[in-house]
Amino acid sequence: MARAKRRTVQEFGAHPVDVNVGQRVRMRRVMCGLSQTALANRLGLTFQQLQKYESGMNRISASKLWLIAQALDVPVQWFFVDVAVGKSPTAELGTKRETLELVRNFMNIPPESRNHFLLLAESLVSSDGAALESAGD
Repeated sequence: MARAKRRTVQEFGAHPVDVNVGQRVRMRRVMCGLSQTALANRLGLTFQQLQKYESGMNRISASKLWLIAQALDVPVQWFFVDVAVGKSPTAELGTKRETLELVRNFMNIPPESRNHFLLLAESLVSSDGAALESAGD
């Protein structure tokens, strides 16, 4: 009986679930303020291996995912949120480093000061919008 041909990343690309899990690892790592090197050192990996995990090019074993979850202080199931319904959680939040760092820093602002920050952000958006409208005239 012939063996089924093995699915390879080079031929078929990374599996969407592996990509999603990798994106979630990256998101959480940045939200925790860790570099790839810092997290890799905690896990006993090279930063290159962590890059491959984050891109979905290498699959993360169950035991390694458990270690990553421990290092990033989240339950293992956190990496699979919204996978079943096909929604990419990083599409909603954005995967740009600036966005993730902004969210991380925002969460470190004392609660009583967060509203001031939000008002400032809204005023900046409003002033830019007014400038764009007047430039279009």
